[in-house]
Amino acid sequence: MFAVFRTGGKQFRAEPGTTLRVPVLDAEPGATVTFEDVLLASEGDRVSVGAPLVKGATVTAEVLAQDRTKKLIVFKRKRRKGFRRKQGHRQGFTVVRVADIAV
Repeated sequence: MFAVFRTGGKQFRAEPGTTLRVPVLDAEPGATVTFEDVLLASEGDRVSVGAPLVKGATVTAEVLAQDRTKKLIVFKRKRRKGFRRKQGHRQGFTVVRVADIAV
């Protein structure tokens, strides 16, 4: 059993028990979140493809942690002008464990 769902403008393939890093969600660690934008769901040999979403299908997951990636350096410069800008960026993400897929 698996499902493809959408959150934060990205798509993820979920199976019960898998751990995923999704874009930041407004939830505390230990909370339960439900993703309702399910694009495709599979139960054994039966596959349900949404147009664009599968009706009534949900993916339930438990929030494990809120974290940020390692720092990336963004450096801009223009030749012969003395223009230089250095900036760091750390993208946030949420770690979730898929608990259940309901079709």
